[in-house]
Amino acid sequence: MKKLSALILVILLSGLLPEQITNACTNFLITKGASKDGSVMITYSADSHVLYGELYYWPSKNWPVGTMADIYEWDTGKYLGKIPQKAHTYSVVGNMNQHQVSIGETTFGGRPELADSTGMIDYGSLIYMSLQRSKNAREAILNFSQLVSDYGYASTGESFSIGDANEAWILELVGKGQGKKGAVWVARRIPDGYISGHANHPRITTFPLADGVKSITSKELDKINNPEVETIYAYDVIDVARSFGWFKGQDKDFSFSDTYAPLDFSGARFCEARVWSGFNMVNSQMGQYLDYAMGENLKNRMPLWIKPDNKLTPKDVMGMMRNYYQGTPMDMTKDVGAGPYGSTVRWRPMEWKVDGVGYIHERAISTQQTGFSFVAQSRSWLPDPVGGINWFGVDDTYYTVYSPMYCGITRVPETFAVGNGDIMTYSDNAAFWVFNQVTNFAYTRTRLLIGDLQKKQSELENGYMNETVKIDKTAEALYKKSPADAVKYLTDYSVKSGNSTVKQWKELYRFLFVKYVDGNVKEKQPVPKGYKFFVPKLTQPGYGDEWNRIIVKMTGDKYREK
Repeated sequence: MKKLSALILVILLSGLLPEQITNACTNFLITKGASKDGSVMITYSADSHVLYGELYYWPSKNWPVGTMADIYEWDTGKYLGKIPQKAHTYSVVGNMNQHQVSIGETTFGGRPELADSTGMIDYGSLIYMSLQRSKNAREAILNFSQLVSDYGYASTGESFSIGDANEAWILELVGKGQGKKGAVWVARRIPDGYISGHANHPRITTFPLADGVKSITSKELDKINNPEVETIYAYDVIDVARSFGWFKGQDKDFSFSDTYAPLDFSGARFCEARVWSGFNMVNSQMGQYLDYAMGENLKNRMPLWIKPDNKLTPKDVMGMMRNYYQGTPMDMTKDVGAGPYGSTVRWRPMEWKVDGVGYIHERAISTQQTGFSFVAQSRSWLPDPVGGINWFGVDDTYYTVYSPMYCGITRVPETFAVGNGDIMTYSDNAAFWVFNQVTNFAYTRTRLLIGDLQKKQSELENGYMNETVKIDKTAEALYKKSPADAVKYLTDYSVKSGNSTVKQWKELYRFLFVKYVDGNVKEKQPVPKGYKFFVPKLTQPGYGDEWNRIIVKMTGDKYREK
């Protein structure tokens, strides 16, 4: 999760911790060999009930010698201190920079003993400062290590997805404890042809120990750019665990996940299940891990990465982000909690009791509390400003539209811009509020109107994907003559696309509201000859046989005709 509004300060004062309200995101990592076109893809859903969905932007900039950067905790706005600014920083659009580097995260918390209130670099600052300082994924890992070592780590445990045009890495990191500068972490490169994912629980278990060639420690970062390096970790990641008494075995048996955030039922059912659900959509063998995803067999742990049955397109990956466990025993639309019209969401809290017995709601990838999400696509065969596309959407992933934001653009659409509304300020021209209008209307009528919604969703996304093929060619040709002209061309296109998406979604809302208001379904009819106006065709779908049976079961003969 990322930056919240000032509302979070009120929440903090009332006694809730940030982690209680922000700990809920999902990432997938797709390598070049696992994608149909040879691109690397990183996904991210930034989930929080108080996160405002907007597209962040930092321009590239040269800084005078001695400039200091102010660090504010991303979740709370708390001032943490100053650090020296780099002489030159790169532009960033959302979570992707001008060099096609993208970073996402999910919070896992970890052992509370490892939190450090004296740290200066929180996870949000770690992401966005590294994006401004890194030309590739390995350089981002280097910046991660240096920033937390130099200034201390201010957050709890995090899993990060780091990608560029050639590689995808998962990096998991947690602090060392109160007053102890730095962090312990492990980074692993996803093998080409495979995909990975994480969702609020660390997924790196054992890993190859340092051999100076394929695996190195943070004391050997001078080797980080050697292409054969595929594992990097903090030199003391095992020693810190031993100092707390959490690990006593041989180094080769050390598991980052099992040591720093031991898995329990909630970790599997609420977190790992989301990774499983995405994997299950693209790999036919994932059924063997269903008992693990449901929290029934924690020993049947699924692998860190898997190979998809077929190479994936951006559309396929967007589909993974739209998962609500459809086609599985955890399908959100298949029980009474879905209501008569098959809602894909459940109102919180997730854990609840009846007569002293505890129950849960499923936590799916697709959820109502998403602020924003993206599929960052990095393409090595194109110049950086052309090759990187941040497919960006706001609100619930199942209902959103992913609009193309090229990574080299110099401004963002007004409808996505920071300052156009906030979590407590409605704006009828802000993507976040426009999409929320549609989704909140759809939640109570999902089965009735989802066809109309998805028709428009597919029309827009397929249109953008077809357009970008032509945009790529034109921009690449322009870039050879004038990089500045190419960037302007891509900026104008991205801004137009984003604003157009919101405009058309406004129109969709008006259409859906008119057609489905009051539980009816109305279809426009031609005005008959000799008549002044038309009367729409009206159907009243009611609740359906299944839900009517539930009513009868709960009420007996109360409503039976006499």
